[in-house]
Amino acid sequence: MRATLVAFILLIAPGAAVAQTCPVPLADARKLVLVTADTMTSTTASVQHFTRASPSAPWTTDSAPVSALIGYKGVGWSHAFRSFAQKGEPIKVDGDKKVPAGFYTIGRPFGFGPSQRPGYMRIVGGMTCVDDVRSPAYNTITSRAQVGWQVSGENMWRVPQYRRGLLVEYPTNRAARAGSCIFIHVRRIDAKGTAGCVALPEPQLETLQDFAQSGAVLAVLPRQALERFKGCLP
Repeated sequence: MRATLVAFILLIAPGAAVAQTCPVPLADARKLVLVTADTMTSTTASVQHFTRASPSAPWTTDSAPVSALIGYKGVGWSHAFRSFAQKGEPIKVDGDKKVPAGFYTIGRPFGFGPSQRPGYMRIVGGMTCVDDVRSPAYNTITSRAQVGWQVSGENMWRVPQYRRGLLVEYPTNRAARAGSCIFIHVRRIDAKGTAGCVALPEPQLETLQDFAQSGAVLAVLPRQALERFKGCLP
C-alpha cells in the first residue's frame, strides 16, 4: 500500500517529489551558482548561474560558463556532506587547501569600498576571519580588537583578493576541524589555486554579487558526483 501511494505521488507531482529528496539548502533554492570541477584534484572549475520559478520547476540557464580557481589541492567533501562521498574521495579538513564540495547558502557581499548592496559588509582595518580551531570564534568574522593577535585568522583588510567578494554560509564544526572562512573572492591573475575558496575574475564576481542579492545557493561538486544529484541540478 505504501509503495503504491509513493508511486501515485510521483506520478502526480514528480518535480515536488524530487525537490523533497534534494539536499538542503538546494531543495528550496530558486537561484543556483554551480561550480563544477573536472576531477577531485582539479584546481580550476566551471561556474554557471541558473534560476527557476519554484522548487518544483526546471532550472534555466542564466549565464555562460566562466572559469574559476578553486583549491590548490582540489576538492574535498565538506564534513556536513560527507555522506555523499564515495570510496577514495577525501573529506575536507581545515588547512588542506581543498574547496569543500557541498551545498551552501551564499551570504553577504563584502569589499573594501562602499556599496549600496543590501547587507553589504565593508572590510575595514582589524577585521579577521578566525581559522584557529582552539578559538570559540572559529569560522567567524570578528576583529583583532576582540580576539587579539595570538589567534590564527585571515587579516581580511590585508588581502587584495578580498576587495570584492561574497560570504559563504559554511557550517561550523570546530571539533571536526571541518574548514573555515570559505568565500567567493577576486581571482589573482598569477594564482594557481586558492586556500579553499572560489575565485573569479572581478567583472564576473561583480555580476555574481548582483545575481545573489535576493538569495542564491552555491553548489560545489566534482563532475563525477553530478549523477548523485540527478533531478536536483540543471
